[in-house]
Amino acid sequence: MPDVRRVSSPPDCPVLIFDGDCGFCRFWIERWRHRTGEIVDYEPSQNPDIPRRFSEIPRDRFAQAIQLIEVDGRVSEAAEAVFRLLALGGHHALPWAYEHVPGVAPVTERAYRVIANHRSFSAAATRLLWGRAAAPSTYARATWLFLRLLGIVYLIAFWSLGAQIRGLIGHDGILPADSYMAGARALTGLGRFWLLPTLAWANTSDAALQGLCIAGGALASLLVAGILPWAVLPVLWLTYLSLSVVCREFLSYQWDALLLETGFLAIFLAPFTRYERLRHLAVPPRVVVRLMLWLLFRLMVGSGAVKLTSGDPTWHSLTALAVHFETQPIPTPIAWYAHRLPLWFLKGSTVVVFAIEIGMPFLILSPRRLRAFAFMPLVGLQVLIALTGNYAFFNLLAAGLCLFLLDDAALGNWGGIQTGRALTGRVRRGLLVAVALTTVPVSAVAFTAALGIEPPGAVLVDPLRKLIAPFRSVNRYGLFAVMTTTRPEIILEGSEDGRTWAEYEFKYKAGDLRRRPPWAAPHQPRLDWEMWFAALGRFDDEPWFQSFCARLLEADGEVLTLLARDPFQGRKPRYIRAVLYRYQFSDAEARRRGGVWWRRERLREYSPILSLD
Repeated sequence: MPDVRRVSSPPDCPVLIFDGDCGFCRFWIERWRHRTGEIVDYEPSQNPDIPRRFSEIPRDRFAQAIQLIEVDGRVSEAAEAVFRLLALGGHHALPWAYEHVPGVAPVTERAYRVIANHRSFSAAATRLLWGRAAAPSTYARATWLFLRLLGIVYLIAFWSLGAQIRGLIGHDGILPADSYMAGARALTGLGRFWLLPTLAWANTSDAALQGLCIAGGALASLLVAGILPWAVLPVLWLTYLSLSVVCREFLSYQWDALLLETGFLAIFLAPFTRYERLRHLAVPPRVVVRLMLWLLFRLMVGSGAVKLTSGDPTWHSLTALAVHFETQPIPTPIAWYAHRLPLWFLKGSTVVVFAIEIGMPFLILSPRRLRAFAFMPLVGLQVLIALTGNYAFFNLLAAGLCLFLLDDAALGNWGGIQTGRALTGRVRRGLLVAVALTTVPVSAVAFTAALGIEPPGAVLVDPLRKLIAPFRSVNRYGLFAVMTTTRPEIILEGSEDGRTWAEYEFKYKAGDLRRRPPWAAPHQPRLDWEMWFAALGRFDDEPWFQSFCARLLEADGEVLTLLARDPFQGRKPRYIRAVLYRYQFSDAEARRRGGVWWRRERLREYSPILSLD
């Protein structure tokens, strides 16, 4: 550490003296000026008053390194001056490390000297990594775009669920919400409302459930329009949470969890205004932007890393994509063509997936231009996934999180940016601190646990995790950790005499061999998705599927609306059975001659023959 020096005439406020002819210095001085505001004066060493004012400092020291003179007369230079300046701006971690961690001071002083001796190169590298915008990154434009996109995602989610909710959890649905909540009412005390945080405590009628979806869609429209975002976002989150509680299996997908977590954090992005205007874009709190980027990091790295840590042989041999397009829940028409790509290309594509999911998120920690560089690969991956598979609103929501890789300088000059705030004063700051102190440790433990790592202190975090778990807003992510290598499909058949069987046809899942794979997203046919998962398990382990079969035996009208074709046209079949087939994409010849997209092989009976008798 350099020797402490002092001047005999200290300034009234700290003064940083720099080489005004150095472009590298001018960039970083301007950046630091934004951090310290008016509490520090910045003066070029070429100012003739500086040598006279601080005559104790040799002139050659001004040319060699920056000099910081504090109000007590203390003089520091080079890396020490940088760290003490950061401390004046409220950043104390690095200055503390400089003074107390062995090795930090000599290493940083050496690095400073290398940069000072190669200023032209350092200036060019700075322009390459940070661009010409010296001001610290702000995210007013990204926030405005993100809230519009989040409103669209909420609108899609409520619309899609509203079209199915009666058949899924209505009074005559597969998993009736009223029966579920009637059982929940056996719980006593106020703790039941914490365990099951849902508005459905008040009413679980079909009209009420449908009303929640309609209300959610209306609120989402207000968010898209920018009307009262600070009031709309909490209600949107609570409404979707309420439906998630009562929909159980049907609303338990990773994108449902992602929407709840994203929607919760977005509450603290919302500007406190009646109507958002482009000419008055509010700069969001920096801590919320960092929480959004932490969520993006966990989502992407978690999805990539679990593929490696799961031990799945297809990921380790790079052959996962050779089966993925065919075996995923609901492929698109493009998946049929992607499945026929050469193996070497699919293996190379798997390597690219790993590089994007695991490598690109680390650029979140890098300078602004590298962060912006990560935007296109991450969003491009979501586009490719959406082209080959129907994953509801997941790809749109994941791409929306990537917007926080782009600061206001990267997004152009549209809109007028002002220092807006989501909430005001100490209440807002207190809430943000509480959210960060709660979500960061819980999400960090969940993230490392998904990778098979137990960090120090995990036991201490576990009670907090259990406490907030019912709100489903701090989650772990890891898509396709284990690849399914074959495609079992359940085909439901009904009969009136036990001898002649007729097939039920679903709207989207594989069934009719000549039906082209559908374009379903952003709508999610949740029954079709659950059928894919049920085919991977056993009939005895799927109570919802047993209930579904009972509803078909009753010819329940609400449940039948979830299907594409009822072979009995509303009549009650006497028997129902489920048969398990193995489905594969057809080859090019069969596709060209007979218009056949699939071929199948009967495996076994999935269920016994069922009857209401």
